[in-house]
Amino acid sequence: MEERNNLYPIFLKTKELEVLIVGGGFVAEEKLRFLLKSSPDAKVTMVAPFFRDETVAIAQKGKVNMVIDSYNETYLKEKHLVIATTDVPEVNMQVYKDCRSQNTLVNVADNPPYCDFYMGGIVTKGNVKMAISTNGKSPTTAKRLRQFFEEVIPEDINQLVQNLNSYRKTIKGNFEQKVETLNKLTESLVK
Repeated sequence: MEERNNLYPIFLKTKELEVLIVGGGFVAEEKLRFLLKSSPDAKVTMVAPFFRDETVAIAQKGKVNMVIDSYNETYLKEKHLVIATTDVPEVNMQVYKDCRSQNTLVNVADNPPYCDFYMGGIVTKGNVKMAISTNGKSPTTAKRLRQFFEEVIPEDINQLVQNLNSYRKTIKGNFEQKVETLNKLTESLVK
């Protein structure tokens, strides 16, 4: 049987959620950079015994609370998503166990069996956003696909979205009729 990706993609309103990143090194910086690139208004707390200067510079561009401390379970209070990025496997496993016991979604970086979610490649053009996942198997492939779609999706795609949104508001009828009308109107985009 052919292997397939059974992940369910969602788009989170990180402005309304509390995100915790445990760690302050290169991996934490990468996760923070991509999180803020996609969601500049994300509410993030980072906890680590140290932070790289580059990480501090990135954090200052967003709503990031940086706490210089070692991880302990109290940092999970009221957190919705947690990303463990330390280079100490025991700390990452403790974060994972603590999150599981509290039903908090967790991602242990570079350790797919200990992830409730993956942070895939993301393409953003105005109101259009695409997420790309390789089921945690090849971040490089996700990166290359992201680069491809960033090139082929036109910068003015947002104008199309805005025009279709305005037109959608003028369509009469029930939901099914509206969907059918918009499908007919947009089918030329894939031909």
